Amino acid sequence: MEATKVTLDQIVSLCKRRGFIFQSSEIYGGLGACWDYGPLGVELKQNIKTCWWDFMVRAREDVVGMDGSILMHPEVWVASGHVSGFHDPLVDCKESKNRYRFDQLLVYRHPSRTDLPLFAFMEDNPDPALAKIKKQAKGTSVEDYSVFPLPEIPEHEYARVLGPDASEPGTLTKPRQFNLMFKTHVGAVEETASVVYLRPETAQAIFVNFRNVQQTTRMRVPFGIAQIGKAFRNEIVTKAFIFRSREFEQMEMQYFIPRDEDDKWYEHWREVRFNYYTEVLGIPKESLRWLPHPPDKLAHYAKAAADVTFLFPMGWQEIEGVHNRGDFDLSQHAKHSGKDMSYRDPETNVSFVPKVIETSAGVDRSVLMALCAAYAEVEEEGEGHKRETRTVLRFHPNIAPTSVGVFPLSKKNELIEPSKRLEAELRADGFRTDFDVTGSIGKRYRRQDEVGTPFCITFDFDSLNDQAVTIRHRDTMQQDRVALDRVSEVLRKKVKEW
Repeated sequence: MEATKVTLDQIVSLCKRRGFIFQSSEIYGGLGACWDYGPLGVELKQNIKTCWWDFMVRAREDVVGMDGSILMHPEVWVASGHVSGFHDPLVDCKESKNRYRFDQLLVYRHPSRTDLPLFAFMEDNPDPALAKIKKQAKGTSVEDYSVFPLPEIPEHEYARVLGPDASEPGTLTKPRQFNLMFKTHVGAVEETASVVYLRPETAQAIFVNFRNVQQTTRMRVPFGIAQIGKAFRNEIVTKAFIFRSREFEQMEMQYFIPRDEDDKWYEHWREVRFNYYTEVLGIPKESLRWLPHPPDKLAHYAKAAADVTFLFPMGWQEIEGVHNRGDFDLSQHAKHSGKDMSYRDPETNVSFVPKVIETSAGVDRSVLMALCAAYAEVEEEGEGHKRETRTVLRFHPNIAPTSVGVFPLSKKNELIEPSKRLEAELRADGFRTDFDVTGSIGKRYRRQDEVGTPFCITFDFDSLNDQAVTIRHRDTMQQDRVALDRVSEVLRKKVKEW
C-alpha cells in the first residue's frame, strides 16, 4: 500500500474541499497572496503554534515570551536597515502588466536566430518557458537555446522578452528597487499624519524590548525571548499557495548570549531546532535537510546562517532559519535611540552588548509542510475485490485538527445519548473531538482519514451491554475493543507511543 507522490494541486484541492484554507475575499474574486484559514485549518495552525510555544518557552527555563505591536516607531526600521535596504529589484511587463523579480528571471536566448524572441522564466520554475519555446519557436528545439540571467541581457533586448505569464513578447521596464514594507498613516488626517510601517518581521519588537524583559524577569544571559506574530511583506512574486504570501505569521526566538559563545550556541540551536521537526511534529527525517548560506549571500547582520529546508512538491524550500546575528541589532538600536542596550553580568560586574542567535520559523510554511508530509493516497481492496483509493492525512496526533472521531453505529437515541456523553468526557479530558452520525461507518472513517483524525471510536449495540467501544487506528485500520472507563487512558498511551 504505497502512497502516491503529492502535488501542490492535490493539497490546494483538499484544503478547499475540507475547509482547511480558502482564498481571501473569494466571493469578490479574491485578493492575491492572502488566505483565510477555515475550521480545520485554524485548528491545525493553532496546534502547530502551541507545539512550538510549548517546546520553545514552556518546556525551558531560559526562554520567556512576549507579544509585540504590529505598528512600531518608524525609526525602528531605520535602525534595523529595512528602510534603506529592504528592497527587491523588479521589472514590469508593459503589455501583460505582470511583475517579476529582476534577479530571479532567467532567459532562453537562441545564439544565432535573432528573429526569435527571448523566453523568460523564474529560476525555480522553467516549465512555462519550455512550453512556449515548443509552441512559438518552430524549427528550433530547447537544446538550441542558451540560458542567461536577465541582468546579463542588454537593455535594448528587453522589448523582445516573452515573460513567464505572457502570451506574446512584451516590453520589460528597466529594473528599479521596490521596498517590501507596507506603509500606513497614524493620525486623524492623512496629510498631516505620521508614516508608519506594518512590520516586515517580528524580531525587532524583541530587540527594542530587550532591556524591559531582562530587567522585569531578572533573566541572566544566556536567555531567550520568543514571540509568535503577524508580519507583512509586499512581495513582488507570490507563489506556491501559502508558501509565500503578503500576510504571514512567524515563530521567532532571539537568544542573547555572551560575546565569546556565539559559535557554541549557534550549533546548539541548529541541533535543537532540527530535532523539533522530527520528534514533535512527526516530519520524516528524509524530507528535511540543512542548507547553509554561503558567506557571500549572508544578510548584512549575519555572521552565519543556515536554513532547515523541507522537500515540498516544488522542491527543497526553507521552513526555518537559524542565524548568528552578532550584536548588530542591539548596537543599532542603542545608536539610533540613544538608550543603553548593554547587559551587566552580576557575577563579573562587566557590561557588554550581548550577541544573538535567532531561530525564525514560518507558521504558514509549517502548515503547508505538515499537509504535504501527511498527504497520502493509498490503494486497497474494497468490496468485491475492487481497488479503491483512500486519501489520508497522516498527521502526528500533536497537530491533527481533530484527535478523535466519535460515532454511534446508528441514529437511535439509545446509542446517540451515550455516544454524546463519551464525546463530552473526551473533550473535557483535552481531546479535540468530532461527532458524526451521517452515512455508513465506512464513509465516516473515510471522512476522518481525509482530514487526518488519528482515532475513531464506534459505540455500537454491544456497547450497551459490555460497556466497551471499538477504537480504530487511522494508519493501520487496526480495531481494538476498549472498556469505556479506559478510553482516555488508552488514547493517551497511543499518542505517547506514536
